[in-house]
This record gives sequence, C-alpha cells and structure tokens, in this order.
Amino acid sequence: MSIQILAVDDSRSMRDLIRYTLMEAGFEVHLAEDGVHGMEVLGGIAPDVIITDINMPRMDGFGFIEAVRKTDAHMRTPILTLTTESGADLKARAREAGATGWIVKPFNKDKLISVIRRVAA
Repeated sequence: MSIQILAVDDSRSMRDLIRYTLMEAGFEVHLAEDGVHGMEVLGGIAPDVIITDINMPRMDGFGFIEAVRKTDAHMRTPILTLTTESGADLKARAREAGATGWIVKPFNKDKLISVIRRVAA
C-alpha cells in the first residue's frame, strides 16, 4: 500500500515539482492550490502526510494547519511545512498551530522523501 500525500501550494510549478518528485518515489499524491482548496480535497481522502506552503491566498498555511487540527479525522496526521520562509518565529508559530516539521524550499528531494517516510511510519 502506497503512502498518500496531500500537498498544498499556491504555485503551480511547485505543485508539479512536488507531484513529480513524490510520485517517482512511489507515493500517491493529491494536490490543492491553497488552504481553502486543501480542506475541500481533505474531505475526500485520508492522507498519511500533509505538506503545506505557508504564504498562500484565501487561507495561508497557518490557518490551514489549524483547520486540519480541528478535524477529528486528521488531528494526528503529520503536517510538514514546505516554504521559502526560515525564521525561528515562523517555525514556532507553525509548531503552535500543529505542524510536525519544517522544510525550506528549494527542497532536497531525497531529504523530503526520507522525512515523509519517517513521519508516515
């Protein structure tokens, strides 16, 4: 059984890169373009890991993480932030919202795959 991933990012090129990288590693990948869309997609799937950007329109990554954590079905699903941001204050805010980990873009594909396998186990 393959690991299911929900990746939320407002950049089409980043979504494409994430999808290609993770599908190549054998993961099943679902995509959303912002937090609002992410919650809609999440309603129909049961991902093993969620990856989200922070800076997005309509609902940013912090709001998305908080919304996910309020759902019974996903309150314990690992959530990785994948963003260009690297400030300690933002990392702390993401942790407070419920994020499991933080990966800075541009990402190293082997590291991303390794982290997903570790948190999905």
